[in-house]
Amino acid sequence: MTTINLNFRLSPSGELLPSFRCQAEETTLFNYMERQVTTLLHHGQSRTAETYHATLVSFRRFRRCVDITFEELDADLLADYECHLKNSRLVPNSISFYMKRLRAVYNKAVSEGITEDRHPFRKVFTSSEKTVKRAIPLKAIRRLRAMDLSHDPSLCFARDMFLFSFYTRGMSFVDMSYLQKTDLKNGLLSYRRKKTGQLLTLRWESCMDEIVGRYAASPSSPYLFAIIRDSHGDCRKQYSSALTLINRKLKRLGKSIGLPRPLTMYVARHSWASIARSEGIPLSVISEGMGHESERTTRIYLSSLETQVIDKANRKILEKL
Repeated sequence: MTTINLNFRLSPSGELLPSFRCQAEETTLFNYMERQVTTLLHHGQSRTAETYHATLVSFRRFRRCVDITFEELDADLLADYECHLKNSRLVPNSISFYMKRLRAVYNKAVSEGITEDRHPFRKVFTSSEKTVKRAIPLKAIRRLRAMDLSHDPSLCFARDMFLFSFYTRGMSFVDMSYLQKTDLKNGLLSYRRKKTGQLLTLRWESCMDEIVGRYAASPSSPYLFAIIRDSHGDCRKQYSSALTLINRKLKRLGKSIGLPRPLTMYVARHSWASIARSEGIPLSVISEGMGHESERTTRIYLSSLETQVIDKANRKILEKL
């Protein structure tokens, strides 16, 4: 039987108002997170739902499937969870990924009056470390473009998807997959980023048209590319499977041209930003071109490039000694 407590809250005018809520002990963390995942999926936020689900799976494994209340989610328990993740050989940014999603769920529970905020995340890592440079130089992209891959259509497709992303200012593969024929009008391509909902518009170039011409969807399909072939099926599963195959092929191509790190679709985005910066394009322009909500995000992409510039300047100084 559900127990109802009568509590009070302040109205904006300072008046005491009754507030009913169930006992916090009856809302467990696992059940609450499962409901959040369901709600996100219902609202079409499948990517966020996946990150919440992955966090739930991880924390449930740490707890050995023993559920807890929000009152039991304290700083010591989270410190133990962080230790568990470190022992699982996760890098700091991966640990931060889980902690930030868990914190988002906790904050939502606080906002809904399910629990009081006891600041349990104060002892754990929730920021980000600088990532290893993912961008590749323009000469490597030229080598990729010049490769004769006619003997292997799957390698050619992977290379061309990478190039299309680079041509379109680092468009993400999910956005490429969902591009519709109606998005292309009067020499302009306009689309909304799946991640942020931001509308981006760019000029359609001949190099983009060549790639679409090779992999165009059927006339009956609403999509530009033949990546999502069944619009009534599981669209996310279709483009996710395509992305997995493409990244596998790109890694082969990267090794064949001697790249020191794995080549993936995401590298195209980093590369466009880094090359644009090296060409003297202002940070604000790069940020807008990539659809970033702030220049701070763009700086994360460019941090390794800025370090290179500083190192080069330092070398010049040392050579004068």
